[in-house]
Amino acid sequence: MGARASRPDRLRRLVAGAWVSWRAEGVGVRAGRVRLRSLAAASLLSAGLLAAAAATPVLPYQVSGDGIAQPLGGLVGDPVRGRAVVADRRVGLCLLCHTGPFPEERSPGTLATDLSGAGRRWSEAQLRLRVVDARAVSPGSFMPAFHRVDGLQRVGASWQGRPLLSAQQVEDVVAFLLTLQ
Repeated sequence: MGARASRPDRLRRLVAGAWVSWRAEGVGVRAGRVRLRSLAAASLLSAGLLAAAAATPVLPYQVSGDGIAQPLGGLVGDPVRGRAVVADRRVGLCLLCHTGPFPEERSPGTLATDLSGAGRRWSEAQLRLRVVDARAVSPGSFMPAFHRVDGLQRVGASWQGRPLLSAQQVEDVVAFLLTLQ
């Protein structure tokens, strides 16, 4: 049995299909592109990114240590809506890379952390920062910044200044992840 492939190698092997530009800040591989399993998967990714492109402002936040202690905009998250964001490949895109307690999901990703037990492993503040901007915690992460727009590279004109998730969606995802004990 051979050695396990590195993350970039596994990411490159995800598919034989179209290359889709990601709102890249170097997501996964050097060129900031992710190779998807099929043209259908590429279409889903594009649809999800376009759906999230609604003009939503990036709310200010303050990083303290390895987390963001205060909810974005003082919003309260709803775990039911958060699960919907996480499980919908057209919105949160989480299951392209993560696996977890999603029995309805036929082929979750295996490139990133299993979301099972996320609420036990990380605090609310830590989860919030990881969703807002995972690279603030792990600079080598290929997880996109879901609620940050500054300092990104190779962002398409239609994405300039637009976060992938609204502040409410971030808080909903955090509320859901906290339930995963």
